[in-house]
Amino acid sequence: MLEQEHVILRSIDEDDLEQLRIWRNNPELRTFFREYRELSKTDQLAWYNNVVLPKKDTMMFAITERKTGKLLGACGLCFIDWLRKSADLSIYIGYDDIYLDEVFARESAKALMKYGFEELGLHRLWAEVYSHDSQKQGFFEAMGFRLEGTHRETQWSEGKWLNSLFYGLLAND
Repeated sequence: MLEQEHVILRSIDEDDLEQLRIWRNNPELRTFFREYRELSKTDQLAWYNNVVLPKKDTMMFAITERKTGKLLGACGLCFIDWLRKSADLSIYIGYDDIYLDEVFARESAKALMKYGFEELGLHRLWAEVYSHDSQKQGFFEAMGFRLEGTHRETQWSEGKWLNSLFYGLLAND
């Protein structure tokens, strides 16, 4: 469990899966995610059993409001490369269609950054952001990440090709 002033990051439970699936299937949010298709209950359970529970190369957390315990979203360190000490930082607030904000998302990201660098001993965190997602671009820049490169036309969404923008942050940044 990772605690901040307004949020607590805790393990994702099976009871969280349906709400997380509803948020992931929201078309307004899904356009920003790697998963382009609607998720079924079976898909969500498979993700939980095969990705979340093993905690091998992915550390996922439920974002909850500290005051109420209400589920707000999910975040995690994904594609952890233990040899190269790097991981993808993934985050979203599904509650009330917030997606990213100045309080819950920022505190969650700060907790993940500290956990990744100080507890897991990672050297580098990175994030892939699609070119139409200006909100997440600004979010990662505000968190100290730097734009490191662009992969052209990697994602088909909303009837057009989008670029993938890669942001990175080093432990000593």
